[in-house]
Amino acid sequence: MNGEPTDAQLLARLSHDAEALRAFYLRHVGAVTRFLARRCRTPEDLADAVAQTFVEVIGSASRYDTARGNATAWLFGIAAHIASAQWREQQRAAGIAAAVSGRRLLDEDDYARLEARIDASRLRQPLANALGSLAPAEREIVELVDIDGLAPGDAGRVLGINPAAARMRLTRGRRRLRAALAVEAPDAVQVQGGGS
Repeated sequence: MNGEPTDAQLLARLSHDAEALRAFYLRHVGAVTRFLARRCRTPEDLADAVAQTFVEVIGSASRYDTARGNATAWLFGIAAHIASAQWREQQRAAGIAAAVSGRRLLDEDDYARLEARIDASRLRQPLANALGSLAPAEREIVELVDIDGLAPGDAGRVLGINPAAARMRLTRGRRRLRAALAVEAPDAVQVQGGGS
């Protein structure tokens, strides 16, 4: 080695000597790259694994023990660990991809329907409270028209009142319902708006 520092000497100086890191890296990067090339799937994976190996060397150089083997074996042990962790992560990601593949993703209409359901769910209790505050006759006509979908005249016939009286009662009931909802759920009334 012609007076060049040994691997153990470079590793001992690594934490405080950038030149020692450079020398150790240049001495071993080719061997580490060849070692990892047999274990990585893509050039990007290989580049990541080589970089991670030398980052790990920086953090663990102080723990290198010459009694346990030469620096190349120690370095390959680190690289093998990095490659193994990378493979496990890829398997985990592939498992997640397989679990969700074939499932239809939500489109804009799906989001709109889900948001409408959430909004309706939030309004359920305030609406029930507001309906409960109406006089029974007003609540009946509002429920027949706005919940059951009957025309005001048909709702009037169900209740035994003429169509004009049904429309008047419906208008009055809706007005009181909006006022009660303004107390129960003020944000919902602003969004839902008027109409009688």
